[in-house]
Amino acid sequence: MTQQFGFIFVKSLFVPEGKAFEASMGKYIRALQQIGGEEWTTATQNDSIPIIYFITTGGTEQELLDIRELRNKTVGDEPVLIVAHPAHNSLPASLEVLARLQQEGALGQVLYLNSSSDAVGLLKIQEVLIDFKVSSDLKRTRIGLIGTPSDWLVASSPDHSTIKETWGPDIVPVSLDEINRLIPEVAQEAIPTIRESLVEGATEVREPSQTDLDNVVRVYLALKTIIEKYELDALTVRCFDLVLGLETTGCFGLSQLTDEGIIAGCEGDLVSTMGLLWVKKLLGQTPWMANPAQLDEVNNKLWLAHCTVPRGIVQDYGLRSHFESGLGVGIQGTLSKGPVTLLRIGGKKMKQLWLAEGEIIQSGKAEDLCRTQAEISLSAGKISDLLETPLGNHLVMVQGHHLKRLEGWWKQIIA
Repeated sequence: MTQQFGFIFVKSLFVPEGKAFEASMGKYIRALQQIGGEEWTTATQNDSIPIIYFITTGGTEQELLDIRELRNKTVGDEPVLIVAHPAHNSLPASLEVLARLQQEGALGQVLYLNSSSDAVGLLKIQEVLIDFKVSSDLKRTRIGLIGTPSDWLVASSPDHSTIKETWGPDIVPVSLDEINRLIPEVAQEAIPTIRESLVEGATEVREPSQTDLDNVVRVYLALKTIIEKYELDALTVRCFDLVLGLETTGCFGLSQLTDEGIIAGCEGDLVSTMGLLWVKKLLGQTPWMANPAQLDEVNNKLWLAHCTVPRGIVQDYGLRSHFESGLGVGIQGTLSKGPVTLLRIGGKKMKQLWLAEGEIIQSGKAEDLCRTQAEISLSAGKISDLLETPLGNHLVMVQGHHLKRLEGWWKQIIA
């Protein structure tokens, strides 16, 4: 198995002598190795991957503090992951030292193994390591904001410093003038292959002309140039200005980039883009951003709708015009029935969260809503929350039930 983390057995002067203790510790070493760990010493650490401190006995508190102080010289702001076991006062020592570290503002927790064969405990260690890796990855992420947030996003335009402080990513502002300049500069010969693939995969092409299709491919290729220039991991675009200024849309470009693994949000909505990015990194699945267009509070159901959707998560799609403007190209996808999770980040410091689970019960093609539409019946979470304490407009949807996983990460890293 590929090395995923390192672990140090923290020892004290009170380490028991004898083969029984050594055999017991050897079993824990092998168990951690089987889930991707490598035993380290203070001299053999790897700064690029996480570390776990395994408390062998009581009396190890100061030793762990000393080891962490050394590591902090090269790895700052790292969560403290401590593993305790049932014998030799390992647990009380773990609780004491974590309490001290948390008093100093450190993030971390005690992970308890009731034996070396504790499958549940070992799985918990793996999940926590993933959680902290996601947090670490987000701190190295660059989100491009092309233009400014749309004027109507009055609750979804946080300070860039708020996103950095709470979630980790850097926001990279990019002038809308730059994308407007790049779009007409896209070489004509780069367009046909992409356009033909888009059209051949569609069940219908209703309103868009070939010029419309060529223009949305230009938007996509111009966005790729921006991504490469600014080394972006994700982006969000003030896309309605493309409609008003160039009579084209970003719907295809945002869909295609998301399918390629570059999270791309609409309308300059940094809050929803952060939600999309979080879901992608934690769950490894492609999310969808949409408007809560209609709801049924009595039956705990709602309709989501938007004019773009990653084509990789739909059964099929048609190419339509953009709903509000009747211009450009919108994507009308059919989402499969089945389990989904919904979320919305919000609050002044982006530390609030609405989570829900449910089922897609049907897709729609109503002409008075944005093109891709899905009706969702909630089994966990309340529609009434959206009316009484809304965190903003757009919701993020991901296929499958992931409420506990998302909530667990949230409580550990953000809340």
